[in-house]
Amino acid sequence: MSATTMGEQPIYSTRAHVFQIDPNTKKNWLPTSKHAVTVSYFYDSTRNVYRIISLDGTKAIINSTISPNMTFTKTSQKFGQWADSRANTVYGLGFSTEHHLAKFAEKFAEYKEAARLAKEKSQEKMEMATSPSQESPAGELSSPLTPVTPPMENINGTDEICDTTPNSDTSPGPAQNALAFAHSPAMTKHWEAELEALKGNNAKLTAALLESTANVKQWKQQLAAYQEEAERLHKRVTELECQSNQTPVIKSQKTELNQTIEELENTLRDKEEEMEKLKEELENMNDLMEQKDTLTQKLEETELRGRVLEEQLAGAEQRLEENQEEQENFRKSLRTLLELLDGKIFELTELRDTLARLIEEAS
Repeated sequence: MSATTMGEQPIYSTRAHVFQIDPNTKKNWLPTSKHAVTVSYFYDSTRNVYRIISLDGTKAIINSTISPNMTFTKTSQKFGQWADSRANTVYGLGFSTEHHLAKFAEKFAEYKEAARLAKEKSQEKMEMATSPSQESPAGELSSPLTPVTPPMENINGTDEICDTTPNSDTSPGPAQNALAFAHSPAMTKHWEAELEALKGNNAKLTAALLESTANVKQWKQQLAAYQEEAERLHKRVTELECQSNQTPVIKSQKTELNQTIEELENTLRDKEEEMEKLKEELENMNDLMEQKDTLTQKLEETELRGRVLEEQLAGAEQRLEENQEEQENFRKSLRTLLELLDGKIFELTELRDTLARLIEEAS
C-alpha cells in the first residue's frame, strides 16, 4: 500500500541538515543526519492532516504532524526550529541558503493555517454529531415541569363532573359549599403528591442528563484515543513504505555519506590547524600585551623622572643665575678693592720716596 493509495502525498520537498534538541540539557543540538537529507511536507486527504517527514537511509528522523499551535522560528539566517509536543522534542533544520529557509517557513505557515481550518471544521462536525444526544435529555427534563391540569373528576374523588361554569342557572346551595370545603384537604394532599412526583422525575432526568454528558465525554476520549492509535499506525505504515521505496538508493546514499564524511574530516583537520594557529597568535598577543603593559609602566616612570629632572634643572639654572650674579658682584667688589689698593700702594710709594729724600737730606 503506497502513500498515494492511502491519500497521503508529498506536496513540497527540500534538503537540509536535521537536528534535535538534547533531551537532557534542553539546550544543545544533536545532529540526527550526518549530511543534508530530503525533508518533505505530506498531505493526507483522507484525514485532512499535514505532516513533515524526513528519512536518513531507512530511519525516520522526522515524523511531525503539523498542529495549529506549532510555530516555526528562524534563529539565524540559515537555521530554523519548531517544537513538537506529541514527539516531546524540538526539531532544527540547517539550510544551505536563506532562500530555502524562507521558503520552508512560508510553507510551514501555509500548512499550519490549513491545519487550523481543518481542525475547526472537524470540531464543528463533531459538535453537530453530538448535539442531538445532548438536547434530548433537556427536552425530557422540561416536560415534567409543564403545569398539568388534573381531571375534574379527580378533584372530589368521584366519577361525577363538577360544573364550574359561571353562567349556571342555579347557584350552589349551602350544602354544596360545605362539600367543597370538606374536600379542600384532599386537594392539597393531591397537589403535594403531584409536586413530589414532579421533583422525583426532575431528579431522575437530571441524573440521566449527567450520565449522558459523562458518556459523551467518555466517547470523546475514546474517539481521541482511537484517532491517536490510528495516526500512530499510519505513521508506522508510512515509515515502512518510505523504507521500502528508498532501498535502491541506499548504496548511492552510502557513497555520498562517505564522501561527506571525508569532506568533514578534512574540514575538521583544517579547523584544528586554524585553532592551533589562533591559539599561538593568542599566546603571542598575550605576550605582546604584557610587554605593552610593562613598556607603558616604564614610560610612565620615565616621564615622571623626566618631570622631576626638569624641575631639578630649572632649580639648578635658577641657582646658577644667582651664583653668576653673586660672582659678578664679587668681581665688581674686587675691582673696586684693587683700585683702592692701587691708590694706597701709590700713596705709600710716594710716602716712601718722600721719607727717603728726607733721610738723605737729614744725613
